[in-house]
Amino acid sequence: MFNPIPYLFLFSAFVLSGAPIKFDFKDPKKVNNVIFQMDAPLESINGSGDSLWGTVTFDPSNPYATQGEIILDAKSLHVGNPVLKEHIHGKDWMNVEKFPAISFKLTKLENVKKQGIDVLADAKGKMTIRNVTMEIVIPVKITYLKGLLEKRNRVPGDLLILRSKFLVKRDDFEIRAGEKLDKVANEIEISLNLAGAAPIK
Repeated sequence: MFNPIPYLFLFSAFVLSGAPIKFDFKDPKKVNNVIFQMDAPLESINGSGDSLWGTVTFDPSNPYATQGEIILDAKSLHVGNPVLKEHIHGKDWMNVEKFPAISFKLTKLENVKKQGIDVLADAKGKMTIRNVTMEIVIPVKITYLKGLLEKRNRVPGDLLILRSKFLVKRDDFEIRAGEKLDKVANEIEISLNLAGAAPIK
């Protein structure tokens, strides 16, 4: 006589394994950071921002359903020269007191491809800098590491690694458009390598 219970059990396990997982990108180790570089004819400016948070919901069985937002505290933007850092934070440039957050909110993933354990895609979303929001598309590599949170944060759970390198233009975000181009490049190259955690509760 046919017994449907084992098959129902397997089906339930498959459905549960494919459920979306919510990853928190507020890193307790404070390792997550964004690197930026501006290479102008007279000067090259390199720096970082290390106060990030946000969440990304990722379904390993359906990457197209990925949703989320990553936010950077503009006050955490840092360069080695303290005078230059003061200028960057000031009213004429980033004005971090008035515009404290830089964010990217994902609209959807496009051109998704699987490459080994990685998912490669174009992330279409809305970038907000100095309260100016633009729709942009950036390349992203997503790595889902099941069960490896314990190796990183000493708690059981999963990891999600996001990697990307892309350009934005300060003209587009009304950051002294067209000014000082000999010392401060218009194109800003941004690199990120972020780890998000989904602890087992």
